[in-house]
Amino acid sequence: MPTAVLLINVEIGHEDDVFEELKKIPEVKAAYVVYGMYDIIAIVKADDLRTLRSAISERIRKIKHVSATLTHVVIEGKEFERK
Repeated sequence: MPTAVLLINVEIGHEDDVFEELKKIPEVKAAYVVYGMYDIIAIVKADDLRTLRSAISERIRKIKHVSATLTHVVIEGKEFERK
């Protein structure tokens, strides 16, 4: 399953607005509001690379108040997740 870690910059004061919009996108499996160079980190997963790309380019990057994103696509087979 293609996965990406998305680092998101948001216009000042709109972190909660963007966070709530991310929760509406099914491919966003987790999101965290953070301190530092970026404002939100999101984990995005999809059934195929086309859907992953579409979720990021067509939906997430077009959320109002998102000013910039940096996408890191996970190398398949080089991941694990603890529950």
